[in-house]
Amino acid sequence: MSTCTTVSRDLDEPLAGTAATARTWLLLEQPGPWGAKALTSSHLDPALGRALEAAARDTGVRIALIRRPGRHADCGAHAERQVYAAHTTPGNVWLHSATTWAPEQLLDLDFTALGTGDPRTFDAALQGRRHTGDPLALVCTNGKRDRCCALLGRPLAAELAASGVAGAWEVTHLGGHRFSPTLLVLPYGYAYGRAEAHAVKEILQGVREGRVVTEGCRGNSAWERPGQAAELAVRRACGEHAAEALGVVRTDGAAPRWEVTVAHTDGRLWRVIVAQGASLPPRPESCGSALGSPARMDVVAVREMPRVTIPVAC
Repeated sequence: MSTCTTVSRDLDEPLAGTAATARTWLLLEQPGPWGAKALTSSHLDPALGRALEAAARDTGVRIALIRRPGRHADCGAHAERQVYAAHTTPGNVWLHSATTWAPEQLLDLDFTALGTGDPRTFDAALQGRRHTGDPLALVCTNGKRDRCCALLGRPLAAELAASGVAGAWEVTHLGGHRFSPTLLVLPYGYAYGRAEAHAVKEILQGVREGRVVTEGCRGNSAWERPGQAAELAVRRACGEHAAEALGVVRTDGAAPRWEVTVAHTDGRLWRVIVAQGASLPPRPESCGSALGSPARMDVVAVREMPRVTIPVAC
C-alpha cells in the first residue's frame, strides 16, 4: 500500500525547513478521540476550543491537545488535566507545567505575553512552575488528519512509553504528515521526521545535555521555514550542537529567495542564502490528497561573515 509517507521517503524529500512555526507551545491534555480539527472536534467543549483558537491568533502561541500513549478512554469533563507551556526562542527557552480541573482557565492567560516568552501569566493563572522532569517527546498520532500519523505515530508513542520515556505524549498536529512519524521535543522546540524509537532516545539524551541532534531534524519551531533551514545548515557547517548557541537574527527577502543571518552566542555571524524550490516529481502532501509539488527550502550558500573589530577609544 502506497502512502504519502512511503512516497516522500522513496523520493528522499528533505526534512530541513519543514517544522511547524510557533515561538510558544501551549499543550492541554485531552483524552478520548480527536477529530481533524481537534480543538473543536474532540471531547473538549467546542465553544472553549473556538475561544482558545481566537485568543491565540497572531500571538505566536500554538495550541495543541495531548494524551498519554495507549488506550484513549475519556474519564469525563471533570478529570484533572496536565498543561504545559514552552517557549522555544534561544536565549529564553523554558518549559513550565501545571494541572487543572477546569480547562476554561486557559482563557485567563495573556496570550500576547506568552507568545513573547513571558511565563508569568501561565504561572499566575494555573499555579504553574518550571518543569523539572524529563523533556517532552510529542508524537503526532491524529489519524483523522492523516492515516500515516496513526499507522506510524501511535506505535512509536507506545514503544517510547513502554520503554520508560516519561515525557512521551501523543499530540494532535505537528504538520508534515508525509514525514511521519513526526516528533516535537520540548523545551528546545526542534521537530523531527521519520522518527524511530532508538533515534528519539538519542535526541532526548541530547536535550538533557543541552545538545541538538541534527539527523532527521526538520528545524526549530521558533523560526520561519527559511530560518529553520539556515540554522540547521550553519550547525552542520560548523559542527555546533549546543542547543541555544545559534539564533536567527535577520531574514531579508521574500519567496522564493531569502538572505538569513544566523548568529552565534560567541559573536560569529553567517549569511545563508535559502531558495524555495518545488519538490518534484509531484507527490501527495497527505494521504488522499491530489498530487502536488510541496515547497522545499534549499540552502544555496553558507558564508561566515568577517568579524568586525571596533576600535577602543584612548
